[in-house]
Formats: sequence, structure tokens, C-alpha cells
Amino acid sequence: MPTILILNKLAERHKTMIHSVADDIAVISCELDEAGQYIADADILVAWGWMDIRPLFLRAAKLKWLHALSAGVETLIFPEMQNSGIILTNSRGIHGIPISEHIFAMMLTFTRGLHLLLKQQAAKKWRRVPTDELHEKTLGIIGLGSIGREIAKKAKGLGMNVVATKRAVTTELFVDKLYPADQLHEMLPLCDFVVVALPLTEDTKGYFRLEHFQAMKPTAYFFNIARGAVVNEPDLITALEQGLIAGAGLDVFENEPLPEESPLWERENVIITPHLAALSPYYLDRAIKLFADNLARYVNGREMLNIIDKHKGY
Repeated sequence: MPTILILNKLAERHKTMIHSVADDIAVISCELDEAGQYIADADILVAWGWMDIRPLFLRAAKLKWLHALSAGVETLIFPEMQNSGIILTNSRGIHGIPISEHIFAMMLTFTRGLHLLLKQQAAKKWRRVPTDELHEKTLGIIGLGSIGREIAKKAKGLGMNVVATKRAVTTELFVDKLYPADQLHEMLPLCDFVVVALPLTEDTKGYFRLEHFQAMKPTAYFFNIARGAVVNEPDLITALEQGLIAGAGLDVFENEPLPEESPLWERENVIITPHLAALSPYYLDRAIKLFADNLARYVNGREMLNIIDKHKGY
């Protein structure tokens, strides 16, 4: 049975999930700065996608599988990892519920004017603000993975029209029309709300830029819950300043924390949240359950889930 090193403290219920695969699996959970004393014996390393594990990796003589507790794996992909035979997997599929709820919290904040009303409440002002509805509006999702599908499902429940882009065009239960990625410009003018849900790869850095904001309705809202670098941030600021879009809900940024001097802080039509859309009291329960399911596949020689192409980054 393999030795598993997990770079996060686990509750007993999490260890029980892992040991349900096999009682004699050795599980060590610790913080990153404590991992050096255990890495030489680790067959499996479980880390967060933002961790700099390269120094550990270079000492991991027995390592066969690296699993990310997050969906993003960009920091875990470096030359030595890419050139090794070590399997890389992620936790894709567990983020849809909290992220989709976060998106709709921001969308409803804009349509019901809550971002304005909360400021008025602080100032003790009784004044009505413009309001709107999500019903029968069109939501565009850029990148229809597991998170995008959960957003689409909730949108249909609210009576919205849903369009989306995806690398491979497939039949999707909650999408009214699916566009190939190279037809994004055709989709954007239809949308009242646009959500970016792409993974960050070499191909998607700076993917959404000024020409895309120019293709949007001036009444449309833009949301990014993917990675900050997927969007050209100066172009986003220009779009807001020029009124190319009505507003933006942003959970991720090119530089985090968002610098104090960023003009995004001052805009009344921007909602800023500190990269927490995926956070939930149930996050680690879901992440460890997925890992345990994949561990059972690993030890029994079955096909594993969520294997990452280390050269494509997804």
C-alpha cells in the first residue's frame, strides 16, 4: 500500500474516507513547511495548486502520483514535473456549487441594486434605485466545464436563456446554444451577462481582451471566477471607463491581493471579492472524497479520474 503525504491538516472524518479504501494505507497530513521530513517516503503527494512544491518534488524519489486539492494546477507544472512519468490529477468537479452560487449572488446584486442600496444604508439614505430581473435574460458562459454546467443549470432554473462556448461542441442539457471557441465574437452580442470559466493555460493567458468587451452590449455585465490572467485587466478597466459594459463582478485578478492603487476599487459598478468563490465549509469533504475515489482506482489498477495533460495544463 502507498504512503500518502497530504499538505493540509485533516480531520478524522477525512482520514476515515481515505482508510476506507484500504486500512493499511499510511496517511501523513502536515503543513507545507513540515513536509520535508516525510517527502522521501511519499508515493503520493496531495497539495494545493498554488503551492510551490518544486523543492519537495526534487527530493521525492518514490513519488508516482501528484494530486491537487484545487482545480488549478498551474504552479504544480514545472519542467521536472512535465518530464517525469508522475501522474498529475486535480479536483475538477467539486467547485460548481459554491462558485455558481457566488456568481448568482453577484448577478442579483447588480439587477436588484444591492451594491447601491448597501451604500445608502450605511449613509442612512432612503432612496429607490433602478432594478431589473434575471428572468429571460441571456447568460453567456465562456468555457463549459463542470463549473460552467452548474452555472447553466441554475440559470435555467431562474428562467434565463443560456449560451456557451466549448472547445468541442456537444449536446448540453442546460444550454440553449453551444458555440465553438472560435465563434466567441458571435455569441457575445447576445449576452446580458458573461461569465468566464476557463482554466489558465498558455493558450488562455490574456484570452479575453478589449475586442471582446467591444463586442458586448453596453448594458451587459462581465464576471470572472476563473483566473485573473485569463482577462487582460487593463482592457477590462478601459471597458469600464468607456462604458463598453455596465459593470463587472470579479473574484480573481492578475495580481492578488489586488493592489490598493487599482482603479477597480473605486468603481461603483464593480463588485470585488478576494478569490473566495469556491470556498465552502464543505470544500475539503468534497475534495477528499474525490481523492479517495481516485485512490481506489489507483490501487486497483483502474482508469483514474481528472488526469491532467502536463503539457497542455488541463
